[in-house]
Amino acid sequence: MSRVALLGTGAMGIRIAQNLLKANHQVVVYNRTAEKTMPLINQGAVYASTPREAAEQGEIVIGMVTDNDASRTIWLSPETGAVAGLSKDSIAIESSTLTVAWIKELAAAIESRRAAFLDAPVVGSRLQADAGKLIYLVGGKAETLAQVQNILLSAGSSTIHHVGDIGQGMAMKLAVNALFGIQVAALAEIIGMLTRNGITSAKAMECLGELPIISPAAKGAGSLMLMNNHAPMFPVHLVEKDFRYVIQTAQSVDAPVPTSTAIRDIYQGAIAQGYGDDNITGIVQLFT
Repeated sequence: MSRVALLGTGAMGIRIAQNLLKANHQVVVYNRTAEKTMPLINQGAVYASTPREAAEQGEIVIGMVTDNDASRTIWLSPETGAVAGLSKDSIAIESSTLTVAWIKELAAAIESRRAAFLDAPVVGSRLQADAGKLIYLVGGKAETLAQVQNILLSAGSSTIHHVGDIGQGMAMKLAVNALFGIQVAALAEIIGMLTRNGITSAKAMECLGELPIISPAAKGAGSLMLMNNHAPMFPVHLVEKDFRYVIQTAQSVDAPVPTSTAIRDIYQGAIAQGYGDDNITGIVQLFT
């Protein structure tokens, strides 16, 4: 049994914490909005009033927040940041979806405390977290990963990929999200074109779904489009954020990403139309 500090109890963080509690780990939780930690406190978690306080109590400290700014605040805030609470035996893990540049900056700050660090973003959403089917994409030392592998499995993972050095797990996560976002946007566009040619969206998905040109993930997104079910699992505003981070990460290494740049415009358009809080599939409303 390990003592794990979790920074951020949003839609994914709360599920990771619940999974750790079910696996009989001791869990310390911090969230900017304290009342959101109450379901976890009622299940046996310990509340920390600051990220630093949480890190001081945890052998392993995991961040799961929205973006670079939130990550910087929980880790590096001068008075309350978690980095100041790390010991030389701590292992810090950032599981949010962020830029590679920020991950490398964060790693340097953590390693200056003589603590170990992994970037370990997850592939999967709420349903996968509930089912224990998350996939971790890890950057950092293999020996550090070996120390926390059981924790990541307990957090709701079925598969762990050691991608490479620090930052490479995050680069792979951005690539995964971009590829998925491109497929969903393309499918939404094609469904719109077909429906305007008199082919129902149901018939469109019936035909497309039987062909090898469509991925299982895109097929699942198409099913949600058919049902007009856009309850947020991967909200459009977060998809747009991830494309922004893909572009920034690509620019930092002079990699051209014209497709990602064009697709980001579609998600920005969906936000402008009021669909930012819808699931990624909500962009179909731009085309039908």
